[in-house]
Amino acid sequence: MTWEEVASGIFVKQFGSDDVNVAAIVGPAGVTVVDTGGSLTEAHDIVTDLTKRFSVPIVGAINTHAHYDHSFGNSMFAALGVPIIGHHRIPAHYDAFEGPRLHAWCAGHTRDADKDWEKVVLTPPSVLITQATTFTAGGREIKCLPITRGHTDTDLAVFVPDARIWMLGDVIEESGPPMFGSGSWPLDWPKALEELLLHVEPTDVIVPGHGSVVDREFATRQAAALNAVTTAIRDAWTAGMSIEETLATVRLPWPEWMLRSALERGFSQLSVE
Repeated sequence: MTWEEVASGIFVKQFGSDDVNVAAIVGPAGVTVVDTGGSLTEAHDIVTDLTKRFSVPIVGAINTHAHYDHSFGNSMFAALGVPIIGHHRIPAHYDAFEGPRLHAWCAGHTRDADKDWEKVVLTPPSVLITQATTFTAGGREIKCLPITRGHTDTDLAVFVPDARIWMLGDVIEESGPPMFGSGSWPLDWPKALEELLLHVEPTDVIVPGHGSVVDREFATRQAAALNAVTTAIRDAWTAGMSIEETLATVRLPWPEWMLRSALERGFSQLSVE
């Protein structure tokens, strides 16, 4: 697969076994990469590909969120002296979720032992974003907007105004249903997406974390689907149903293991409201 130009000077290519969409924002003086891959091997492939494809230096890297498949390649870029930009809560998420996940993988307790997990060094962003921030990199204006907690509490929207394109990480997914993974907030996710879409124009291009590029209409439909999950969680909690009872009765287009995760996280939220 080659780099596909999805908007003016914006290229996307999938990397790794998780088929993560890595984006390249190419300007006259440099390229900024959005997401760094899920291992040092993937990060090396990204750097090699960027160097071969574009005749400008790598001037920046941005994490759309903290999950391993989007940020475990950070140390490769840091070693090259490339500044890494990300949500200010990524360090806390690493401590709570990605750090223990990496420890378990290094111990051989789960899948993908071929990825050399022991070589991964958790590397938080060197530039932590706390509010909407605009900067110029490689001659392109780029906006980073922290998103209200949803898929995680580390989600960052990346917007290139001159191309009207958004890179949203796993807040949006096209290749399958959005994942309720580590650190997700299923009761907040629909509202977070709806608030973000207020800034998105109908003709804007959206790059999801996985799958093909989409538009605002697709994202609106996905927000409605996420709302259906939120409603199911709240209705089950109000009715006093268990997670098992809810899974036996709810009819939603998500695999059971993913809905279980959403219910566990949602019930946990409701228990402290």
